[in-house]
Amino acid sequence: MDEFDTSATNTWCPGCGNFAILRSFKDVLNNLNKEEVKKEDIAITTGIGCHGKIFDYLDVSGFYSIHGRAAATATGIKIGNPDLEVISFEGDGDAYNEGISHLVHAARRNIDITVLVHDNKIYALTTGQFTPTTPIGYKGKSTPKGNIEPPLNPIEFMIASKASFVARGFAGDRKHLKNLIHKSIKHKGFSIINILQPTVAFQNTWKYFRERVYKLQETKHDPKNKIQAIKKSKENEQKIPIGIFYKKQRKTYQQAINEQTTNKKQNIHKVIENLK
Repeated sequence: MDEFDTSATNTWCPGCGNFAILRSFKDVLNNLNKEEVKKEDIAITTGIGCHGKIFDYLDVSGFYSIHGRAAATATGIKIGNPDLEVISFEGDGDAYNEGISHLVHAARRNIDITVLVHDNKIYALTTGQFTPTTPIGYKGKSTPKGNIEPPLNPIEFMIASKASFVARGFAGDRKHLKNLIHKSIKHKGFSIINILQPTVAFQNTWKYFRERVYKLQETKHDPKNKIQAIKKSKENEQKIPIGIFYKKQRKTYQQAINEQTTNKKQNIHKVIENLK
């Protein structure tokens, strides 16, 4: 056991991609510790779903949010204590359905938080209903004749929402995922990683993804090029890129607040001086 383990019994299905996300995140936490980011400087939030159980398996402070509100809760924590590293764990239904408005506004404001989306393309905790990222044709409890809705493209959507760090990871490549998570936390501004996370119980996509994923870093992709990033995001069938699609440094929400507060104080001092 390391210091981030808990005594809680893990109830995820054997073979679930969530295990790789948990282990990758713990490795990142241990690395952050070496960089003098203390345990008490880290806070997490989760939504409701299989992904949310990760809260029980991590010995760090945080908040078990309600469905779709993990990003909003993380935003409040970050504004309340800007010195914290705040990481929000969300499911694909949790983030892109119930919580989609909170996600958009956190991204456009450039809140300095990290969002890790466990994207298994279904509602697994409630046994297999379709979500916004479910592919057409999927047969589940809510779509027995097959899903007819075209899936949301999370990468394209988050770039359009002004997220300043947008990436995709794969639970089947833990070394690569760990590196992505570390970079996303170190990024100053809103960062999101959509993690391809197969579920063996309802839609076992391990083989499907292993045959298709490739690393953007092994191509000439430039994450500063928004047009190129959006073009790459549309590769979602025969070839599925993983890595950093888009990254841009811009003023964070907290920096804007600090500037506004400083300007207000300066103006008050000027008024006082003029009254003397």
